[in-house]
Amino acid sequence: MQVLDGKLLSLTIKQEIAQKVNEIKLNDGKTPHLAAILVGNDGASETYVASKVKSCQEVGFKSTLVRLGADVTEQELLAQINMLNNDDDIDGFIVQLPLPRHIDEQKIVQAISPDKDVDGFHPVNVGKMVQNLPSFLPATPFGILTLLKRNHIDTNGKHCVVIGRSNIVGMPMSILMARKDNPGNCTVTLCHSATVNLKEEILRADIIIAALGKPEFVTADMVKEGAVVIDVGITRIKDESKKSGFSLKGDVKYDEVAKKASFITPVPGGVGPMTVVSLMLNTLKAAENKKIVQ
Repeated sequence: MQVLDGKLLSLTIKQEIAQKVNEIKLNDGKTPHLAAILVGNDGASETYVASKVKSCQEVGFKSTLVRLGADVTEQELLAQINMLNNDDDIDGFIVQLPLPRHIDEQKIVQAISPDKDVDGFHPVNVGKMVQNLPSFLPATPFGILTLLKRNHIDTNGKHCVVIGRSNIVGMPMSILMARKDNPGNCTVTLCHSATVNLKEEILRADIIIAALGKPEFVTADMVKEGAVVIDVGITRIKDESKKSGFSLKGDVKYDEVAKKASFITPVPGGVGPMTVVSLMLNTLKAAENKKIVQ
């Protein structure tokens, strides 16, 4: 069994990005600039955005954080998005999800310029992804592809089972693993809450991508010997033995599944760091695209 260390790989990729940013600066080019809009004070969102701002500093990007109150109106948020769309100094930006219930997330996502949509959620970028055209890939699926590629994991002709059908991970992941590409070229089964005989479906998998948000859902009896296991889930579980008062659990019961897997991602330290570094890669791409257009 080999652990797919996303934390270590993300540090390597950050160094590669930082080198490219240094080259841009030496040639008097424009420093890539990532902005983030944070609505409200959700604890998980605060943590995610803080890690993105820190990563910008580490690779030499400029970063801007726009904080808006939880009571911000949809029109006020749309106005802020319009400002960022028209700010030539901003190469890419994200609106941190989830948003308060009174705001239509789809309307917000569709308001972001596809050229600055470094989260890869805009329908234009999703459509390009489906057709295997150059686009911004959603950060978590992009990170998973990078983990597979950099660790030389053969996906060609393999059976991949994706558990979960969210627009952020499950659905795009199923498309990317089926594309005629590397990684990709898999026969893909997409499982969800209505799947019949779920255990039997997962047992057929050469590659399992668990993204359903249920801690330790995938157990050893659901995994065949030698499977590649990618755990996307991360849930806080009350744990009085920890100083923080909680522990982080993935969707996979790591200790028992690791004994059967050929490769497995830990939680934390697996997919999470790769999601953040993928956002940095998309921002660098957005800056490079702008330069080509100009």
